[in-house]
Amino acid sequence: MGKIILVGNGDVGSSYSFALVAQGIGQEIGIIDLDERKVQGDVQDLAHGLAFIGPKAIYSANYTDCHDADLVVITAGAAQKPNETRLDLIKKNAAIMKGIVSQVMASGFDGIFLIASNPVDVLTHYVQKLTGLPTQRVIGSGTSLDTARLRNSIGEKVGVDPRDVQIYVLGEHGDSQFPVWSHANIGGLQLHEWSALHPEVSKVNFTEIAEKVKNAAYEIIEAKGSTHYGIAISLARITKAILQDENAVLPVSTHLEGEYGYHDVCVGSPAIVNQSGIKEIIEFPLSEKEKEQMKSSIEQLQEMQDGLAE
Repeated sequence: MGKIILVGNGDVGSSYSFALVAQGIGQEIGIIDLDERKVQGDVQDLAHGLAFIGPKAIYSANYTDCHDADLVVITAGAAQKPNETRLDLIKKNAAIMKGIVSQVMASGFDGIFLIASNPVDVLTHYVQKLTGLPTQRVIGSGTSLDTARLRNSIGEKVGVDPRDVQIYVLGEHGDSQFPVWSHANIGGLQLHEWSALHPEVSKVNFTEIAEKVKNAAYEIIEAKGSTHYGIAISLARITKAILQDENAVLPVSTHLEGEYGYHDVCVGSPAIVNQSGIKEIIEFPLSEKEKEQMKSSIEQLQEMQDGLAE
């Protein structure tokens, strides 16, 4: 496996293709965007680094190139404008998604979709309905970035490599997300055990850290207009897990089929990811508070899905 078609060459898409090249992920990267001139410029620019990375085919693609792709990654979509409701944005991006997906499927594509366009959970669900593909082959970036942000923030605060902080953010990639504190650990020690060994950690307000992480996108957008590096690296990580058949546990947007007591809704949850897509959803045994948070998050997503269907 190794052929990736990227649809959408804006800030997120171009950052994603750079992350793929820099990390040596994939053997073939085709880029589709309405701005073909920018695509041509990016293709040339990316290719100039291959002498330091290794051979890779990078090119300006069209939808017919999707027919034998292993993975189609969609980052295209409109950003929310001032005074625009979330439902307005959903309907606008759903229309964009429908146009893209119909052309991808017309090519004979039979691989895996990876969706990053927002609101990602609702649009991942929508793409699966449009395509009729098995649910395990339509994946959203979900809470992968939120989880990475939280692990990094906790790692910085307690002085530990963020890769050794194990905590997941579940639910919507949005305001109703929540961290699963009941299963959080640092180096295998639960937070209270780590705090007992490191008294200074007992002063850390983890809830405050999680709230800041949840609002990080707003802060970044205010500072520079968009968030794209973090999500690009998150997408590259998911891509690597798929192409290299890793069976990696990653927090992605996945279709619930009874997990957490819900059906026919996409939500961020840890799942085992390999070359077949989602091998298995990992359903955390949640605390009572976390169950309520998951219920609230899923109900908000269902409401948005229903609004899109109207």
